[in-house]
Amino acid sequence: MAQTPAKKAPAKKAASKVASKTAIVKVVAKKAPAAKKAAVISKPEVKPEVKAVVKAAPAKAAKPVKLKVKLVRDSFTMPADDWALIDQLKVRAIGFKRPAKKSELLRAGLQVLAGLPDSALQIALDKLQPLKPGRPKVEKKPS
Repeated sequence: MAQTPAKKAPAKKAASKVASKTAIVKVVAKKAPAAKKAAVISKPEVKPEVKAVVKAAPAKAAKPVKLKVKLVRDSFTMPADDWALIDQLKVRAIGFKRPAKKSELLRAGLQVLAGLPDSALQIALDKLQPLKPGRPKVEKKPS
């Protein structure tokens, strides 16, 4: 009879081990789907294939890549005569069916000045009427 209780005791321990293993398996099983979803979402294997396709596509299309240029906004003061020159140049541009904006005319002028030798640039700058720095004063009307 001593053998029977000894055999039953390990059976109880085994039953408790099985019960604890079952609980662990249930907990792991509950956590496993979330882990699988996270693993599926964060697969980096797809990205290299996409990059290879993207690199191959521009070679076939042969489109020039446009780089974004940072724009700078500024304001300045100029004499009314120079402002009238801008209007005259705009009218000339319309004459050859290429309307131009003020900013385009100023940018084109800068490109032309940049191509001049130093002596010619100095002569062009010396021809300009000197201006006082700052904003022009606004005349107040008597009320």
